[in-house]
Amino acid sequence: MENVILVVHLILAICLIGVVLLQRSEGGGLGIGGGGGGAMTGRAAASALGKVTWGLAIAFLATSITLTIIAAQNAESGSVLDRIGNGPGAATQETDTAPPALPGEGSLLPPPQTDAPLAPPRAD
Repeated sequence: MENVILVVHLILAICLIGVVLLQRSEGGGLGIGGGGGGAMTGRAAASALGKVTWGLAIAFLATSITLTIIAAQNAESGSVLDRIGNGPGAATQETDTAPPALPGEGSLLPPPQTDAPLAPPRAD
């Protein structure tokens, strides 16, 4: 269900971009700003592209809210901050303050290779 709504959402976004790009650049799009539509109103008459733009925008917002609700229902309980420090094998939330004993045990450095020499051989 979520994938279907996501595909519809993407199609609406592409159509909305296309319809907005098809409209004339008068400065009065969607009734904002001045225009020569009426003597008293200052709002231009709604064109077909304006009505399509409003419809696509409302549908886009509806799918956005629907996707947000679905994502909230599928989300795990708790905050991301609650899970910091809990790796895949961690059972408790206790943290060590001591540095790791060897590189590779909890550090970002790779573990040392045991068969490689620690220093290059000297040429005497």
